[in-house]
Amino acid sequence: MVMGRVKTTLTKRTGEELYMSHPDKFSLDFDDNKKALPELAQINSKKFRNVIAGYISRLAKRKK
Repeated sequence: MVMGRVKTTLTKRTGEELYMSHPDKFSLDFDDNKKALPELAQINSKKFRNVIAGYISRLAKRKK
């Protein structure tokens, strides 16, 4: 079993809501998702934006 970083509830909830409401805007690529986030949500922190983009990339890989 591989140990990874634990995502907070806020990260998961935000990522899942954005992915479910705009699945066509996101892809499997982290950089594309990072660029798509500012037009869909107002995220003030660069670190939080990156964490959400990574989580959405992971969600997209699981869904496909």
